[in-house]
Amino acid sequence: MSVFAGPLSRLIDELKRLPGIGQKSAQRIAFHIESAPRENAERLAQAVLEVKERIGLCSLCNNLTEHDPCDYCSDPRRDRSVICVVETPYNVVGIERIHEFHGLYHVLHGALSPLRGIGPEQLRLKNLIERLKDGITEIIVATNPNVEGEATAVYLSKLIRPLGIKVTRIAMGIPVGSELEFADEVTLLKAMEGRREI
Repeated sequence: MSVFAGPLSRLIDELKRLPGIGQKSAQRIAFHIESAPRENAERLAQAVLEVKERIGLCSLCNNLTEHDPCDYCSDPRRDRSVICVVETPYNVVGIERIHEFHGLYHVLHGALSPLRGIGPEQLRLKNLIERLKDGITEIIVATNPNVEGEATAVYLSKLIRPLGIKVTRIAMGIPVGSELEFADEVTLLKAMEGRREI
């Protein structure tokens, strides 16, 4: 028998399915929703439904969008010769925050991970290959600095470089504000490999 009433228990169970939400957080959120005015719960429910109904993938870059093509792909001010390849739509947000990249994006919706059964067929690569015919001069691989991200970067390089297109990888290394003594060997190695003249 559940400690909570049926509907509250079901809400907690559904909230726990969200990334980063454990039992205690789910309980707090569920109790907040229950004690808030009905209009708040209706707005939340409507917002969730609206996302499911109105958000889709851009047919060019696979980013989340309300209209196709997305704002990045349809912006005439963006450099159409450079594509930054990322794993998730959330990565696009991170890169846009620095206000330095003005090219296009391509979202893979994952990274190669043989242990989890994710191969090239599971990534959104088909439309990337199609886009390479449109005057692309550089592909910037901005996958995560982990085993899966590195495997994906190497795969993309081997796939694209024979087409005569420059393939670069974002630099990795010591984060600003940290100290060398706390960095692991792989981070230090990447920092040494990515060094540049000052």
